[in-house]
Amino acid sequence: MDLVLEAAEEAGVDYTVSRDTDRGEFEALVSIPVPPPAVEGLLADFRAAGLDERSYTVVTAAETIVSERADALSTRVSGTRISREELRSRAVDLAPAVSTYFSLLVVSTAIATAGLLLDSAATIIGAMVVAPLMGPALSASVGVVVDDEQLATRGVVLQGVGLVVSIATAAVIGWALRGTILLPPGFDITTVPQIHERITPNLLALFLALGSGVAAVVSLTRNVGSVLVGVAIAVALVPPAATAGLGIAWGRPEVVLTAGTLVLVNMLSINFAALLLLWLSGYRPHRTADIERAYGRLRSRIVVLFVAIAILTAVLGGVTYGTYRTAAVEHDVRTELETMSEERLADGAALQFRELAVDYELVDVYTGAEPMVTVLVERPPGEQLPDDFATDVRERLESATGVDLEVVVELVETQRSG
Repeated sequence: MDLVLEAAEEAGVDYTVSRDTDRGEFEALVSIPVPPPAVEGLLADFRAAGLDERSYTVVTAAETIVSERADALSTRVSGTRISREELRSRAVDLAPAVSTYFSLLVVSTAIATAGLLLDSAATIIGAMVVAPLMGPALSASVGVVVDDEQLATRGVVLQGVGLVVSIATAAVIGWALRGTILLPPGFDITTVPQIHERITPNLLALFLALGSGVAAVVSLTRNVGSVLVGVAIAVALVPPAATAGLGIAWGRPEVVLTAGTLVLVNMLSINFAALLLLWLSGYRPHRTADIERAYGRLRSRIVVLFVAIAILTAVLGGVTYGTYRTAAVEHDVRTELETMSEERLADGAALQFRELAVDYELVDVYTGAEPMVTVLVERPPGEQLPDDFATDVRERLESATGVDLEVVVELVETQRSG
């Protein structure tokens, strides 16, 4: 006890001492009211003074402290972050028991899968409220920076196994619903906007994941907005994982590849941002001898995460470019057909050019397959068109899009009332 009191005197903090009269295992209970930024430094002073590690150190939060001396201490101690010990404790609390974790994950994935199939953004967001993914993501990072290998391993395992469970849950639900009266005949999952959004990701998705990782660390170290941050992390992980599961159920490998890439890059980016920010915030193991080992583990994980993110980002970049190219071809075709209709009308020929379909998929951009464009041409009854009319249309569209096209022209005779 004398060591604690001497350290408290040197730190200039108030304290009270309650003598132990029960079991005799402890000499006394010392209570020291300090603001949160002062906790870590004071605990370090106690260790430096030789405080026995078998003793109990309990950090509790006070609702309000009414004292001029406390106000003066708060003025003297700056900062907003919590102590290393509180950080670890909160990370442990955020990672629920295994049974609770997987129960909530299965339920949230099931709801998110229904939201994807129903094209309901509100349902998807509602599912994210119960998704328990923030805890494992932070536990893994906190465990590394404070040199708690058990905590770090638990966080990594929960994330990895949770991802597999989420994909498997969506796959089972999709397989069970496919071909039932709950979905229309010939239902194509790629035509659902909420699913299409997850299978055509672009590089902007990386900012969502990195931002979620940064926000998670800020909410943990400053104890603000953890619920909303948990929703953001879940939005980055569960819907694309559920989309990958639906891709398995429908036998669509391209859906599994794109959605799987998105969920992996999001998960890795969240961990990368959390690891980096926690270390830059100054969190270290309390033993000086452990700092170098923790730094070595941090450095190796940062390198692995960075390389993996770079590779997956290249895939996302390819998806972004392919999506842009397909959209650009469709836009240029539509614009050129409108121009051709206006030109024909100006020349006195009442021909109307309308786009029926542009068959140009993401994979076609990289396989070199020619886009197939189906054009509907409305003409007045009896009007004759040249034999090379379809060739003229194709050449105009190729000039506008800059790519070789296969064009099918369908002619219909129309009459319009004056």
